[in-house]
Order: sequence, then C-alpha cells, then structure tokens
Amino acid sequence: MSWVANVMISVGMDDVGNVEALSQWLRTEAPRRAQPEVRGVGFLKPITDVESNPWGGWKHPECEVWAGALNHADLEGLRQRVFETPWREPNQVQLLVMDQEEGFFRLWMIRGDELRQFAPLEPNEEDESFYVGSIGFGR
Repeated sequence: MSWVANVMISVGMDDVGNVEALSQWLRTEAPRRAQPEVRGVGFLKPITDVESNPWGGWKHPECEVWAGALNHADLEGLRQRVFETPWREPNQVQLLVMDQEEGFFRLWMIRGDELRQFAPLEPNEEDESFYVGSIGFGR
C-alpha cells in the first residue's frame, strides 16, 4: 500500500544544484514516515526544462520548478531538509506539498530563521472571510 505526497519546489536559477541534491536525498536517504529505518521515498524532476517539457507562453520560465510524487515520505523531515539547505536565494524557495487525501497544496517559504506556511491550515469554503481578496464567482 502506498501513501503519496505530491511535491513541487520552485527556486531561483542559481539553486539548481541544491534541488538536484535534494532530489538525490529523497531517492536514497530520506526517511519514510512510519519506517524511518527504510530510506528513499522517490525523487523530483524538473518541469521547467524548456527542451524536454516546455511551459506555455512565448517566454522561458524565470524560475526552476521541480516536482515528484513521493511515497511514504516523512514530510516534516522533508521540510527540515529544505530549511537546512544552503540556498543561494532562500527567499525564492517555495515548497508546495499536497499529502494524500488532501485537496490542496500547502505552501512553505523560508523567511528569516524559519520555514513558514503561507496557506490556510484547512481551507473552509463555508467561511466568507476565507475569500477576502478573491475575485468573482459570486463572492
């Protein structure tokens, strides 16, 4: 049985080496959530690589985005690893995680000396304050 977490990370162009190292860590060393002694949960692939998977539009992306579907990943361990990575441009790092049975991505960003979540813990479509600043759709 699997437990899938969809993961994307967006970084500045100078941090490709760090994302490659993160992907290798996920492949070979990352602990599993219920079995920390078992290592390896998957890997990330670049989705902004213009030659192999071009984005829409007429211009090239100005960031590097990598994505993967991880199996049984210890997501707290992943967040810790992202935070501890010596990023060249830490303020450009955006980690998006959608764990199994969740219907939305959670966004994590490095700000100062912490990795902060910049999304609601649980979106509540019944709460009108959730839509402050939203556009259209009768809200």
